[in-house]
Amino acid sequence: MNAQTSLPMRKIRIVLITALVSATVTGIVSWMQPAPQPRILVFSKTAGFRHASIPAGIAAIRKLGAENGFAVDTTENAAYFQEDSLKRYSAVVFLNATGDVLNAYQQAEFERYIQAGGGYMGIHAAADCEYGWPWYGKLVGGYFKSHPRIQPARLQVVDRSHASTKHLPEVWERSDEWYNFRKAPDAKDVTILIRIDEKSYQGGENGGDHPMAWYHSYDGGRAYYTEFGHTDESYADPLYLKHILGGIQYAIGENRPLDYKKARSMRVPDEDRFSKNMLVSGVFDEPTEMAILPNLDIIVVQRKGGILRYDAKTKKMAEAGNLLVYHKTSVKGVNAEEGLMGIAADPDYARNNWVY
Repeated sequence: MNAQTSLPMRKIRIVLITALVSATVTGIVSWMQPAPQPRILVFSKTAGFRHASIPAGIAAIRKLGAENGFAVDTTENAAYFQEDSLKRYSAVVFLNATGDVLNAYQQAEFERYIQAGGGYMGIHAAADCEYGWPWYGKLVGGYFKSHPRIQPARLQVVDRSHASTKHLPEVWERSDEWYNFRKAPDAKDVTILIRIDEKSYQGGENGGDHPMAWYHSYDGGRAYYTEFGHTDESYADPLYLKHILGGIQYAIGENRPLDYKKARSMRVPDEDRFSKNMLVSGVFDEPTEMAILPNLDIIVVQRKGGILRYDAKTKKMAEAGNLLVYHKTSVKGVNAEEGLMGIAADPDYARNNWVY
């Protein structure tokens, strides 16, 4: 009886030992495999002023990548801003991009990319970009307002613990185009690395606390911004090149795979997903704006003061009121006011019935 049961037990032990050895070897091989090479996308589309230094910046970043172990792709094609393309990149660099460069679909895709753990770096005019997209304004940290002429200035390196600043002197003197910001970022929202001494040049408008380079965690990802990089000479300056290298490396982070399960922004549906239904026509006189109410009634205001209400149940439009906001002057064909330009329903309209 014992002899009959001992043989299978030995076989089981041998099988278990073989499985453990196999699992251990597999784990060692997996541990020894190098992580995929980081890849960044340099985006330099312009819909406003175009910096002549963009080609020099692209060449410099490509060289930094070749020397420091990350691959560099470059584009001015906003169609890259969709998940299938963006998920290839550890970070996206906005190199002197200006104006409104992404449509609503691409904006939503980039938000999802950052929320999935992606990285962003903005160089110089990246702050002169996407003014109508508040999420981007918070990502970059501040919007461009104005700048004086290109001139030398003193930069105060206030944090030298970061890879982008540890090689810099405490006072860094250089020439560039110095931005004033509509609202400079606050130290409670970002980690400020460099400030500019407004006493050292002419045209500063942000006062004694005028940040020029900073970084922060934002909406699940990483964001770094440096104001420097207007001139061609910047991209031949070893101190500046090491500065932007540190920013890129921060944006790359630990080069972990993106986790789109963490993305919260909703994709914008394609236009062909909607069907158009004409509610009313031929009843308007210079309509300017509308507000959709919780019960799907619609209030429409018109420039000459008319207020109309569309009843979602009866499918009819009727006058709801009129405001005297469009007065004629003594000059024929000239009016003294712009008229009624907008309307908004109170967020708590279902309870209080207020419109503004």
